[in-house]
Formats: sequence, C-alpha cells, structure tokens
Amino acid sequence: MADPREEKLAKLLVEYSVKLQKGESCLINAVDVPTSMTEALIKAVYDAGGYPVVNLWNQRIERAMVEHASKESLQAWADVDTYRMKQMDAFIGIRGIANVRELATIPAQTNLASTYYNIPVHMKTRLPYTKWVVLRYPTEIMAMQGGMGTREFEEFFYKVCTEVDYEAMAKAMAEAKSFLDTVDQVHIKAPGTDLKFSVKGMGWIPCAGEMNIPDGEIYSCPIKDSVNGTITYNTASTYHGHQFKDVRFTFKDGKIVEAHSDDDALINEILDIDEGARYIGEFALGCNPGIMNPMDNILFDEKIYGSIHFTPGNAYEDCDNGNKSAVHWDLVQIQRSEYGGGEMYFDGELIRKDGVFVHPKLTCLNLSL
Repeated sequence: MADPREEKLAKLLVEYSVKLQKGESCLINAVDVPTSMTEALIKAVYDAGGYPVVNLWNQRIERAMVEHASKESLQAWADVDTYRMKQMDAFIGIRGIANVRELATIPAQTNLASTYYNIPVHMKTRLPYTKWVVLRYPTEIMAMQGGMGTREFEEFFYKVCTEVDYEAMAKAMAEAKSFLDTVDQVHIKAPGTDLKFSVKGMGWIPCAGEMNIPDGEIYSCPIKDSVNGTITYNTASTYHGHQFKDVRFTFKDGKIVEAHSDDDALINEILDIDEGARYIGEFALGCNPGIMNPMDNILFDEKIYGSIHFTPGNAYEDCDNGNKSAVHWDLVQIQRSEYGGGEMYFDGELIRKDGVFVHPKLTCLNLSL
C-alpha cells in the first residue's frame, strides 16, 4: 500500500517545487530510496502531464565509480550525464542516507570527482538550465543523526517538509527582500566571531520550497574581496564523508588565510582544491521554524531557525560574485541564545539578536508553523 505521506511529498515536489508543466520531461534521481517513493514520484509526474525519466543509484555504486576513477573516466561519465541533463526540463534529486561515512576514506578521489563530474553535470548544467529540487528521504541513519527514534524522525521529516506553508514563507521573504536588497555592510558578532563584509548590489534570493525541501532560507553573496575577520561555526559538518567540528576561518580581503577544525590538515586540503575554495560563495539567513537543532545534514541544518550559513566555494549564478570553485560547503552558525547567541548588523543597525529579527522591516521572517 502506498504511503500517503510519500504521495503528498511527491505532489509537492512536482507541482510546487519544479512546477512541472504538461509535456515537460523530469529526471528523477533516486539514491538509496525505497521503490514506493520512486513510484510516487513517477505517478506525480504523469499526473502533471509530464514525462518521467528515472535514474536509480546508491552510495556504494557511487563510491565504486569514484574510488579508482581518473580525470578521463570522470569526464567520460560526466559527458553522458551532461547530455541526459540537457534533455530535461526538471530535476528531482532525492537521496536516502545509507552511510554518511561512505566516502570518508577517499578524500583525494572525492575532490577529483567534484572537479570533473559535479561541475559539468550539476553546476554548469542542472543548476542554470533545469527547474530543480533536491531533498533527502528519511532513513534510520538520519534518525540517529537527529537523535530520534525512526518513527519519531519520520514524523518530524514529513512535518518540516510538507506541512510548512511555503506560500506564506514566500510572501514573507518577498516582503523582506525589498529591504535586504538595499543593504551594503554586514557585521556579524557571536562567540568566536567578528566578521565584516559587503553585499552591496548583490541582491537576495528567497528560498521557499522550490529548490530544496525542506526549505526556509534567504541568501545573498559577499563582494568577493570584502570579507575580513573571523567566524567560528558551532555545528558539525560532514563534507565528502568526513565530519568536521569546531571549524574556524580567518579572512583577509575575502580570502581564508587561516582555517582550523578538529582536522586542520584535511580542511586545508579541501580549501586548496582550487583558488575559489578559499573565497565565499554564499551568505544566508535560516528561518524554518520547524527546524531548531542541527543533525549534521546540511539540507536541514542550513534552514535552522535563527542560523546563518557562510559558504566557502562556488557562487550561484543567480547571485554571483564571480567566485568559481568545485567546492560549495555550507557551514552553519546558530545564533539563538541556547547556542551562545549572536548579533547581526546591516549598515550599522541591529537587525537580528540571538536568532530573532528585531528590525521592523525583517520581523516578517520570524515565522511560525
């Protein structure tokens, strides 16, 4: 019997997130996802009058493809998948977490794959040329990450994914955007953090259920060489299979000149993949009221209510400071009082304190379920 929660999620993804139209093709990329969820997505695409194309995948095959790959083999793989992506009008990427450490022991190969597979297929093709949404599927591993029982986590997952009023969120973000688009100077203060930069003229992009599920962020991008100071992130982050803790960056004229974590050597290896990895490609405000605590799953953690993420690496084309990189690593700092607090100033005015917006033009972002 089909799970009605899966059907509701599939309908949201097809009709709201990618807004699939009659006659449009949609690639469903399902990684470690039950057949029932994939079937629900196929049905939702057909119900919308679209044409489903399905790619079934899993993490162990992904590792096998990457572990012994060369630049040439990755380019051959990327050529095929880039061709397929170019035929698509929409992309739904859904991934069930089977083993968060699957790629942890092959960092050099994973970095190689980022450069020669992810950039051409996803950054240069999917992001600019398809209507896309990515999400996770609830698994026992994710429940463990969230510190919950499996059924408890499933209830949490479907609540923050399908019961959020994304239309109301979009309206609030549109209201906030008119003020945010006028901002020049940003100053962030928090434990271990004193950071200044400019977002003048970059604009802000609302994210309310279209490219990510769950959603709830509004992002901009610093002027590339404007970042100065230090930021300390207070959530753990897994990147290419390795979990990093206590990440701290110091910037001079936009560039990360010092990088520390519980593994200094590995974090600097990631930041040395290319020149752009040491510059920032995104600055975002998290405001999903259903997500309050980190679980080391970035699609959830970057939406945490009262958080920011400040992202080394590639800038998105819709908010582009010119920085290009194989890296795009969303790292999160929670500023609510129970996580140490924090203050954010825009052009010298206090706009958010301890995770709560206090500026009258932005209180609309203090959302509730």
